[in-house]
This record gives sequence, structure tokens and C-alpha cells, in this order.
Amino acid sequence: MEARQTIRAVLGFALYLLLGPVLLFVAAGTAAWPMAWLYVALLLAATLGSRLMVLMRHPETLRERARFTSAEGTPAWDRLLVLIVGLVGPMVTMLVAGLDHRWGWSPSVPVVAQGLAALVVAGGYGVSVWAMVENAYFSSVARIQEDRGQEVVTSGPYRIVRHPSYAGTLLATLALPVMLEALWALVPALGMGAALVVRTALEDRMLRDDLEGYRDYAEQTRCRLIPGVW
Repeated sequence: MEARQTIRAVLGFALYLLLGPVLLFVAAGTAAWPMAWLYVALLLAATLGSRLMVLMRHPETLRERARFTSAEGTPAWDRLLVLIVGLVGPMVTMLVAGLDHRWGWSPSVPVVAQGLAALVVAGGYGVSVWAMVENAYFSSVARIQEDRGQEVVTSGPYRIVRHPSYAGTLLATLALPVMLEALWALVPALGMGAALVVRTALEDRMLRDDLEGYRDYAEQTRCRLIPGVW
């Protein structure tokens, strides 16, 4: 039974990982899109690389993430927000970016600006990967992992902001439309970013209320998402 669940989780993860790129190219009506291929390469490198590093350092974290649909203690608000941030937002962004590329809705973006945006996307993914590798309690959902003896993580990027993975995701999400020269994709990207900010605020409040030591950590690391701002 456990082996079957593992296979099902792996297949589901592979389907989820490929869904966005496939939707992007199908909506664009072409595979001759170099910047989109660079995005796919960055996405696969960050996603697969992070899982490999976590497997070597905190293998139990992958099991925790794989059971996100049945994880106990997940608040109702996060079941909605994780759907928006993790599935609906990215897929709609890919759809709009692909259609924008096909029909030429957006004005041209200088190659230099696209390249700089690609660096921001790569940097955002890098911050998220760093946070995932550093945090042994990096779950797919917001919950207090009493069953795993959760403790406050204060090392690595958590010294800078309290939710570095969300910070990295926000950076990459907002830079991606510029990288792809599909500025209309900023509309769903901004919506996804707003949901991410709301999720950050709600999760931070939950951690303050329910995770021992988090209030002291919040006093030392004052910013939730953006250094020096919030």
C-alpha cells in the first residue's frame, strides 16, 4: 500500500510539474520560444534540484509535502489559498502568457530587460530552494506539525525574512511576465501575488499564536516578506 501511494504521489507531482509548461506552449501555438524554454529549464532545475537536496538532507520533509491533501490541522483558509497560489494562479499566468505571445498583445520588451527579469526569476527560485533545504518542516500547507515536533527555523534565509520561500516566489512570479515579454500575464501574476501576501499574513499569525518560540523569533526577524518593508 505504501509503495502504491508513493508511485501515485510521484506521478501526480510529475503531472503537476509538466502542466504549466505544456499549457504555456499550447497557448502560444508554438515551441519556437527560446525565453519560454529558459523558463522551463529554470523551473525544472529549481524543482527537481530542491527535491534532490531535501531528499539527502530531510527525506521526511518530502513525505510531509506529499500528503498535503490529507494533512491534519490545515486551516480552511489555507486549503483555498494553496489552490490559488499553487495551481490556479500559475496555470492562468501560463495561459495568458502563451496567448499574449501568440497574438502579440503586449508591446515589445527590450532583450536586456528580459535578461534582467530572467535573473530575477532565477534568484527568486534560488531563494525558495534555499528556504526549502534549510527548513525541515517545509510543508505544502500551513499547519503546526505537532506530529513531527516542529521547531522554529532561524538559520539561512530565515535570518533575513520570516517567509523567504514566499518572498522568492513573489519575486519570480512578478518578473516572469517581463522575462516572457508577455506583460498581460502581470494581471493574473499580481492576483497570485496578492493571494501570497494574504497567505503570508495569515500563516504568520497562526505561527505566532500556536508555535512555541515564534513570537521571540518574530521580534528578532521583524519582516515577514520584504526586507525593511513588511
